[in-house]
Amino acid sequence: MSGHSKWSKVKHQKAVVDSKKGKLFTKLIREITVSAKLGGADQDSNPRLRQAIQAARAANMTNDTVLRAVNKGAGGADGVDYEAVVYEGYGPASSAVIVEALTDNRNRTASSIRTAFSKFNGNLGGSNSVSYLFVHVGKILIPNAGMDEDKLTELILEAGADDLVNSPAGFIVTTTMEGFEPAKTFLESKGIKIEESELIWQPKTPLAIRDKDKAQTVMNFLEVLEDDDDVQKVFTNLDEAVLAELTSA
Repeated sequence: MSGHSKWSKVKHQKAVVDSKKGKLFTKLIREITVSAKLGGADQDSNPRLRQAIQAARAANMTNDTVLRAVNKGAGGADGVDYEAVVYEGYGPASSAVIVEALTDNRNRTASSIRTAFSKFNGNLGGSNSVSYLFVHVGKILIPNAGMDEDKLTELILEAGADDLVNSPAGFIVTTTMEGFEPAKTFLESKGIKIEESELIWQPKTPLAIRDKDKAQTVMNFLEVLEDDDDVQKVFTNLDEAVLAELTSA
């Protein structure tokens, strides 16, 4: 019986992984489709599409799947019209949260997001109810293996970026929204490998939660939001280092 239980657990874990991968692909395909519809199928003249395709490839999406999503968007197939929507509010432990979504049914998505906030005793607010606590910036992640920090610092300054941080995940370059694509293009022209790049909502003053139960509740809340098919990205003002330390202890 123990072997059977172990196999059941393995199957369950695989199902969870497959489910999460499926949801991720759904979000990535939607972003590619919308990007191609808004800016055309040419990656060189459509930075948003280029970024979406890079994210898809990083997630090991096949070229055929990517191409179908691009063609669907560029050709306006099936008549589905997605729109970008941003939701703001306070989650558990007074955490400020910004949710970016792509939806073909605003009422459905709003209802789903509102339910998630209510379930965790949060409050969904209006425009700028929490976004004033954040700065909308560009984030570029560069692998630190074999990279000379002094040389990279010089390139970052030349690229017009705002900041460079050497973290365990790699070198994190921060730019303004306007300077994001120019900085990224400049770094790539210099042969710098970019692992990830995206526009993010960066908290002005991170909120440190020291209570483990509260931290876990916030993590559960964020998972529920991210699990929604319409939700593309979720941002919070929580101090990630403190949160990671508490939830891994």
